[in-house]
Amino acid sequence: MTIAPKPSTLSKHMRALILPILQILISTLLSSAILMQQRGTGLGAAFGGAGDVFRTKRGIEKGLFYVTIGLSVLFLANAIITAAFG
Repeated sequence: MTIAPKPSTLSKHMRALILPILQILISTLLSSAILMQQRGTGLGAAFGGAGDVFRTKRGIEKGLFYVTIGLSVLFLANAIITAAFG
Protein backbone atom coordinates (compact mmCIF):
# COMPACT_ATOMS: atom_id res chain seq x y z
CA MET A 1 0.00 0.00 0.00
CA THR A 2 1.45 3.34 -1.08
CA ILE A 3 0.86 6.41 1.02
CA ALA A 4 0.27 9.53 -1.03
CA PRO A 5 1.72 12.82 0.22
CA LYS A 6 -0.60 15.37 1.72
CA PRO A 7 -2.01 17.81 -0.85
CA SER A 8 -0.65 20.80 1.09
CA THR A 9 2.88 19.34 1.05
CA LEU A 10 2.69 18.63 -2.67
CA SER A 11 1.41 22.10 -3.47
CA LYS A 12 4.16 23.64 -1.32
CA HIS A 13 6.82 21.78 -3.29
CA MET A 14 5.20 22.75 -6.58
CA ARG A 15 5.12 26.42 -5.54
CA ALA A 16 8.78 26.22 -4.55
CA LEU A 17 9.57 24.89 -8.03
CA ILE A 18 7.19 26.87 -10.25
CA LEU A 19 7.42 30.38 -8.74
CA PRO A 20 11.19 30.88 -9.26
CA ILE A 21 10.99 29.46 -12.80
CA LEU A 22 8.08 31.80 -13.52
CA GLN A 23 10.10 34.72 -12.10
CA ILE A 24 13.01 33.94 -14.45
CA LEU A 25 10.67 33.67 -17.44
CA ILE A 26 8.89 36.95 -16.65
CA SER A 27 12.17 38.77 -16.02
CA THR A 28 13.56 37.59 -19.36
CA LEU A 29 10.43 38.72 -21.22
CA LEU A 30 10.42 42.05 -19.35
CA SER A 31 14.07 42.71 -20.19
CA SER A 32 13.41 41.90 -23.85
CA ALA A 33 10.38 44.19 -23.96
CA ILE A 34 12.36 47.05 -22.42
CA LEU A 35 15.24 46.60 -24.85
CA MET A 36 12.94 46.46 -27.88
CA GLN A 37 11.36 49.82 -27.14
CA GLN A 38 12.46 52.64 -29.38
CA ARG A 39 14.86 55.08 -27.82
CA GLY A 40 14.31 58.80 -27.74
CA THR A 41 16.72 61.45 -28.98
CA GLY A 42 19.24 60.67 -26.25
CA LEU A 43 21.99 63.18 -25.59
CA GLY A 44 21.53 64.87 -28.98
CA ALA A 45 18.79 67.13 -27.65
CA ALA A 46 20.99 68.22 -24.75
CA PHE A 47 23.58 69.65 -27.16
CA GLY A 48 21.20 71.54 -29.42
CA GLY A 49 19.99 68.68 -31.59
CA ALA A 50 16.44 68.29 -32.78
CA GLY A 51 14.23 67.64 -29.82
CA ASP A 52 10.72 66.40 -30.42
CA VAL A 53 9.50 66.78 -26.88
CA PHE A 54 6.07 65.24 -27.30
CA ARG A 55 5.49 62.18 -29.43
CA THR A 56 2.48 59.88 -29.48
CA LYS A 57 3.02 56.12 -29.34
CA ARG A 58 1.19 54.31 -32.12
CA GLY A 59 0.77 50.80 -33.41
CA ILE A 60 3.29 48.21 -32.31
CA GLU A 61 5.15 50.71 -30.14
CA LYS A 62 1.98 51.38 -28.13
CA GLY A 63 1.25 47.67 -27.78
CA LEU A 64 4.81 46.97 -26.65
CA PHE A 65 4.48 49.77 -24.10
CA TYR A 66 1.36 48.16 -22.61
CA VAL A 67 2.96 44.70 -22.66
CA THR A 68 5.94 46.12 -20.74
CA ILE A 69 3.62 47.58 -18.10
CA GLY A 70 1.76 44.27 -17.80
CA LEU A 71 4.99 42.28 -17.49
CA SER A 72 6.29 44.64 -14.81
CA VAL A 73 3.08 44.20 -12.79
CA LEU A 74 3.35 40.40 -13.15
CA PHE A 75 7.01 40.55 -12.12
CA LEU A 76 6.18 42.54 -8.99
CA ALA A 77 3.21 40.32 -8.07
CA ASN A 78 5.25 37.15 -8.55
CA ALA A 79 8.10 38.56 -6.44
CA ILE A 80 5.69 39.36 -3.60
CA ILE A 81 4.05 35.93 -3.81
CA THR A 82 7.44 34.20 -3.89
CA ALA A 83 8.60 36.16 -0.83
CA ALA A 84 5.38 35.47 1.05
CA PHE A 85 5.13 31.74 0.35
CA GLY A 86 8.73 30.84 -0.46
